[in-house]
Amino acid sequence: MKKDDLTADDYSALAEFRFQIRRFLHFSEEAARANGINPQHHQLLLAIKGLPENVQPTVTEIAGRLHIRHHTAVELTDRLTDRGLIRKRQDRLDRRRVLLQITARGEEMLRRLSLIHRAQLESVGKDLIRALQKLLRDNDLKRTRT
Repeated sequence: MKKDDLTADDYSALAEFRFQIRRFLHFSEEAARANGINPQHHQLLLAIKGLPENVQPTVTEIAGRLHIRHHTAVELTDRLTDRGLIRKRQDRLDRRRVLLQITARGEEMLRRLSLIHRAQLESVGKDLIRALQKLLRDNDLKRTRT
């Protein structure tokens, strides 16, 4: 078998992995809605909070991390600002840049959702890991055979 051939097991492993990811994402979307925010708002809060220390929380950076267009990120940040979950402030060094900061209310919302997500991952994470391991293990086995 050639390196770029796929077997029924390959398709099955890919499908299972995709199913497990989608299952978690569906849970995440529903958890956000149940807590009164849009799933994209939750993602934006998490993206801001989870930035590496050396990365500034700008609209451009967040747009890149969420894989959305800049104007979409602006709309999302405007909505979160209106809801009191984030605040915007000008960068002291470059006044053209706007930095995003989570408010105390936003922190509490994100904390609540993150605890729910962590509990869900503790429950179903093994299935996701197993699906990924099968996908990678099968791929590694093929490489060693060729």
